[in-house]
Amino acid sequence: MTEQAEPQWIETDAALAQLVSTVRDEPAYGLDTEFMSERSYWPRLCLLQVSWAGGVALVDALACDVAAVGDLLRSPGTAITHAGAADLPILDRACGTRPTAIFDTQLAAGFVGLGTPSLSSLILELLGIRPEASEALNDWTRRPLPKTARHYAANDVAHLLALTDELRSRLAELGRESWVAAECEVLRTTPAREQDPDTAWWGLKGARSIKGERARIAQAVAAWRERRARERDQPARFVLGDLALAAVVARPPRTAEDVKRVRGAGSLPAPVARAVLEAIEVGRAMPSSELRRPPKRVDAPGLDAAIGILSAWVGEIASSERVEQRLLATRDDVRALVNARPSRLDDGWRAELVGNRLHDLLAGDAVLRLVDSGRRVRLEPSPHPG
Repeated sequence: MTEQAEPQWIETDAALAQLVSTVRDEPAYGLDTEFMSERSYWPRLCLLQVSWAGGVALVDALACDVAAVGDLLRSPGTAITHAGAADLPILDRACGTRPTAIFDTQLAAGFVGLGTPSLSSLILELLGIRPEASEALNDWTRRPLPKTARHYAANDVAHLLALTDELRSRLAELGRESWVAAECEVLRTTPAREQDPDTAWWGLKGARSIKGERARIAQAVAAWRERRARERDQPARFVLGDLALAAVVARPPRTAEDVKRVRGAGSLPAPVARAVLEAIEVGRAMPSSELRRPPKRVDAPGLDAAIGILSAWVGEIASSERVEQRLLATRDDVRALVNARPSRLDDGWRAELVGNRLHDLLAGDAVLRLVDSGRRVRLEPSPHPG
């Protein structure tokens, strides 16, 4: 941390209540989390960082009841995050809510020609401050937390308000405040992606080619593994390794002893081996109507070349408009539009910038031309509309 006061260390519920009381009337506050997920099903919140005009605080989530932070998140103030997509589901689970409003500095940077920068590079680019070396791989469950780790964690929020001021100024110059507001609201409201146990088997290598009884067994055993992992708050691979799961599906055992002979399953406790066998039998007895197969893409064949050309044009627009291309449109967004499926390009600022013109092209009301000796693609009104 550069020229910053020592962050407050919050490790009691009383101190946390005072922090929330102090910050919840602020118009904006910085927010970040540090968590560990290597040995649990759900990421374990270890530290919650908060900054405001008056300072920086680090909340020890292992010592405090962080549900109290929900009062801050429900306040009218805007939470400033950087790459906050990973933090929001964790806050939701730990605090029971998400912020009322969000401004994400990484997302905003993509609308002013700065790409999708790391926080340290954005601080250096906009504020001229070089943050200290990263402590991202720190063990955040360690207590007492080393001073270097505390400074690293504090630095994650210490500059967010200043970054926001600079980014908002640049967005105003470009007239893109509403674009960023719309994308931040999508970020804020997008629900966490939770694994459906009955589709967990789709992650198996070659799942689309697994047929018949083996597919039903794959669904049943993978679903059992997923549910058991949730119940015990363990990674699914701790319940039954990926290699063992694949081996069970490839050659389903008939007895619990056979289960323990499966590659990667030799160390399973006897009760777990029996549970695997029970899941196998559930799969064998499963009606075909209950099998959830991976969805098939029904796109029109032979359009890859057209999608590639249109994606190149979208890339040129993104470059000329100084918008990060992945924010404007991915290849899948273009593919969906071409195949008349719902696409992010159908409405909002994306439609205004490229989507409407792509629809004109597909309707025959526009044409693509190669210009600059084939180095660029230009979309123009068709001389013969329709």
